[in-house]
This record gives sequence, structure tokens and C-alpha cells, in this order.
Amino acid sequence: MAAAIEETTAGGSADARIPVTVLTGFLGSGKTTLLNHILTAKHGWRIAIIENEFGEVGIDDALLRKNVKEHTEEEVIEMLNGCVCCTVRDDLIVTLKKLVSNSSVMKPGGYKLDAVVIETTGMADPAPVAQTFFVDEEVQTYFKLDGIVTLVDAKHIEQHLDEEKPEGAENESVEQVAFADRIILNKIDLVPEESDLVRIEERLKSINSFAQIIRSTRSQVDAANVLNLGSFDLKRTLEMDPEFLDTEGEHEHDESVSSTGVNVPGEVDMSAFQDYMSTILREQGNDMFRMKGVLAVEGVPDKFVYQAVHMIFSSNFDEAWKEGEERCCRLTFIGKNIDKEALRNGFLECMATPENLQKRIKQLRFQLGDLVECNTGGPVWSKGSIVKHFYRGEDWPPGETAPYQIQLENGDLIYAPADDNRVIRAQAQG
Repeated sequence: MAAAIEETTAGGSADARIPVTVLTGFLGSGKTTLLNHILTAKHGWRIAIIENEFGEVGIDDALLRKNVKEHTEEEVIEMLNGCVCCTVRDDLIVTLKKLVSNSSVMKPGGYKLDAVVIETTGMADPAPVAQTFFVDEEVQTYFKLDGIVTLVDAKHIEQHLDEEKPEGAENESVEQVAFADRIILNKIDLVPEESDLVRIEERLKSINSFAQIIRSTRSQVDAANVLNLGSFDLKRTLEMDPEFLDTEGEHEHDESVSSTGVNVPGEVDMSAFQDYMSTILREQGNDMFRMKGVLAVEGVPDKFVYQAVHMIFSSNFDEAWKEGEERCCRLTFIGKNIDKEALRNGFLECMATPENLQKRIKQLRFQLGDLVECNTGGPVWSKGSIVKHFYRGEDWPPGETAPYQIQLENGDLIYAPADDNRVIRAQAQG
């Protein structure tokens, strides 16, 4: 089975890191039942369980161990120091590192661990767990975030989604649905009418239109629907279904959490996109649950792929666009109180078109031929004139530009890395 879940990096080598699934869902949705099912099914995966139990006694751990004793390849680790969403991030890092240093699965001659499942408490926002895999280098060396799976109690989910919270408090059920890469709609036997199930699914899609919904009874779900989703694999992001971005015709709900997508042909101006994304992360990061995209960047043969969880952003250039393949940009957003039109229009202004370029040039303080002086080191300011906008050096990273290239009075050509008075200013008159 290990071969079946082996992945390849952009350079063509096998990615040996262990995929991690974050399993979330409100209290009573069936998470532990699902883990028991996975641990006893004949799927061939060797799985380590990290359980985050809310409270002093881990009852779930006792239930799980009844099955683990029959499958000694699995390892159950329980942390009893509180809710994963508010206190456990550092402890989770410690636990993952202990799994690397102490467990037989990582020692020479030991068996290969195929997956890790982190079960969060029903009161948890999955974002802090997901961010763990972006912020710690040692964790990134051995583990990779594979996907967030949310279990939903079909009988009670609408009640949870409609629950009014005190001012300033978040609705955990809404956030868990919003963060999901896959939603398990469980306990459908308690909702016998198909029309009711369809209504519930439409409600879930109104919050997160990009997560696949799997129906289940008593958490009986194939392990393949939970493990090895590849949702946070930047390479697999390249395979995003463009139809996921078509949200037309969906039922509208008066909900603060929703999703939207952009799918346009053409190339993006990398400098403009970086400014656009920086603004989103800075001003909307807390409300932007998930973002991901595949972009064609002007002047770059490779695809640019990225993922973001709140303000944690991960990206790289991956495989090249194939000959004859349409260069385009596909991106998705899931968040709270998002302005879909503003997000789309803001991105369209990043597209590499002559019109957008002229708009960006007009936003700069200096035009071609303007006389300026540049900070060329410490207290030294050197006089010159603007000879080019959005200069790009030959050996610069893909897509990187500087707002100005300047020819100094001595003939040297330099560039200003930012349109800022600390770097470049108008020459004093007289």
C-alpha cells in the first residue's frame, strides 16, 4: 500500500514524508467511530493516531485502544492538556517530534508509517493544527499536511450551524465546514427523507463549495476517502477541477462564511499578485480560512502553486506548462464576510495586460525622465533619472521586479527596490 500513496516532488524524487490527516467535527459527529472503523478495516495502511481530547479523562482513547491492541502497528498518542485549538500547537509539535525520535516506526529496520491521523476535539478550530505543518522546519522534514476531513452529524448539523454565539465567539461548526477538504455527512440513517439530505448538502455547499461530500451511516467510510487526499500537496493543487470554480446556480444563504473562485485565461503580473495577496493576508487573514491557486506568471514557464491557512502562506513554482496547454489562473477562497466581487476584481487587476501595466505605472510617484536621488549606502544619496519602470534583473527569482531602474549621473545603472522615500526621492529644486 505504501507504493500506492507514494508521491513525487517537482524534481521527480519520491516524497517520503508522512501524510497527516486532520480529522475534525462537532461533538458527537462520529469521529472516534470512524477511527475505530479505519483501525479495524483491512486497508493495508499503517497509521499513527494523535488524539486531542477535551477534558481531563480521555474516554475516546479507551475506546480506540480496544482495537489498537489487535493492531500493534498503530500507535495512539493522547494529549491531556486541553483543547487543540487554544493550547496544543506547541505540544503537537513536541508530540510529532517524539513520534520521530522514539517510535519504532521511524527507527532503522522498523516498518514504514503510512499515515498520521490527528483527531481534534469537537470544540476545535482546525486552523492551528494545520498551521503547525507550515511553521516548524523539523516537522516539515518528516510530515506533510495531507487534508482536513470534517465529520458532520446529518441529524443535528443545521441546528449547530444556526446556533447563535456570544458576541466575539466563533461558530465552531461553521469553521470546521469551511476548512474542510472533504466532508463526511454521517448518520444519514437518522434523516430518512432524501429532500432533507439534499437541503443539508446545499447548506454545506453554501459555506464550502469546494469540499467533496461523502454520505455515511455509523461512520462506515472507506479509508481512501479519509487518507491520502493530497489536498495540501502543492503539486496536486495543479489538478484542481476548474468546475469547482463554477459557483453559479447554487442556493444563496444568508451566511457569513462562504466560498468563491476565479478562473481566467492569461498570465498574472507576479509583483502585482504579491501586493494583492499581501493585502489580503494583512487585512483579511483572520477571516480568510483557506486559499489555494494555480497561476500562470508572465515570463515564467512553470506553474506557480500556493496554499494558505489564515495568514500562513506556502508556495512554489512547479512543473512547466505543457506545449499547447492554455496558460490560465485558477484560485479559490473560503472565508468569513468575504467580498466576492472585490476579490475577483482585485485579482483581475493583477493580470499581465497593457492596461493594467499602465494603471500600475500611473500609481508610481515618478515617470520616465524624472530627476531623482537614490540612497546608495548609509548617508549617501546619488542623483540620476528614471529610465525604466518595473525593472527585472537577469538572475532574479521568477516574477520579481523593482519599481524603477535609474541611471545615475556617472552613468551607472541601479534599481530602487521600493517606491519609498527612504530609498528614492525627488531631487531638491534649485
